[in-house]
Amino acid sequence: MPGTTLPPFPTDVRTHPLLIIDFELIKAGDPVEIERLWDAATTLGFWYLKHHGADEEVNAMFDMGAETMALPLEEKLKFEQGDEGQSCGYKKAGACATDTSGQLDAVEFITVSKDDALAFPRVAHRTYPAPTTASMLTAVVPFVRKALDVSDTVLRVFNERLGLPEGTLDRLHDPEEYSGSEARVVRTPPQPGKATANRAALGAHTDFGSVTFLHNRLGGLQVLPPGHTEWSYVKPIPGHAVCNIGDALSFFSAGILRSNLHRVVPPPGAQADYERFSVVFLGRPGDSKVLRALVEDSSIIAEAAKNKPEKNFETGSTAAEWMARRIKNSRINNRKGPETYAAGRGTEHSLTAV
Repeated sequence: MPGTTLPPFPTDVRTHPLLIIDFELIKAGDPVEIERLWDAATTLGFWYLKHHGADEEVNAMFDMGAETMALPLEEKLKFEQGDEGQSCGYKKAGACATDTSGQLDAVEFITVSKDDALAFPRVAHRTYPAPTTASMLTAVVPFVRKALDVSDTVLRVFNERLGLPEGTLDRLHDPEEYSGSEARVVRTPPQPGKATANRAALGAHTDFGSVTFLHNRLGGLQVLPPGHTEWSYVKPIPGHAVCNIGDALSFFSAGILRSNLHRVVPPPGAQADYERFSVVFLGRPGDSKVLRALVEDSSIIAEAAKNKPEKNFETGSTAAEWMARRIKNSRINNRKGPETYAAGRGTEHSLTAV
């Protein structure tokens, strides 16, 4: 798919508008742009990001992903992530359930741990397929560093707006600590026709962590905004990333920052005839950090928690445990019944939902 001329996103499907945030203005501390970012993060939890400066790195990641996915399946399976809750490595299509019925997912992806990227050539967690390893210094590491810059900048804005002591969210996301943060290239095969148009290629979910930095060239991403009963597409805009909040930030902020439900379905219209690639960085807290509202550190967060007495923001779970549980219970080989899928849910279906 990289380098292919693609049909335009159709105009006759339901889309949900997102605020377009200028990263250069955020880095410059522009108060108007920061207010717009805060609005996006506390309502839907999704926004477009322009002027992020990562286009070259993203293109290199698309190329790396296409080369890796072109390997024979038996070669890719040597690097399979497995069924014990590890995320980094290769995931084949059909390895995970997309709902309580056990419907199989349609996506394959290669995921590189932030820890392996920053440690390269030392191995922090595992090795990767040859094309991925060969592109580590030219594609993966530069993309990870750009994504961390975006994530760190956004976290500092949130830190101030939440009334937290300076550096609180930075310490919770210390790059020196191992974490579930990772770079991923996802491939969905062509799925033309009405029979698959609304079938989830990647099931409805909230993200595990803090800030997601996503790049799509074809449609397929859908959101279910609060109060809505029908899914809406997020239209890809060239040069714009899609960013969103994950469970960890929602817990830390007592639900002020919103981790919203989303899924991936086949691209709409003529785009469904093409394989769909996406590149994403999933930013997450350090493995040892406990997911709980930071009520002792911020009167703003304490007030938010007080105003939601029906919610439990004390997960008793570290970031590593939260992520491993969710991955392990999504794997089809671990399925015992609908309860397995339910046990892998995040804030969207749990008693701790925010």
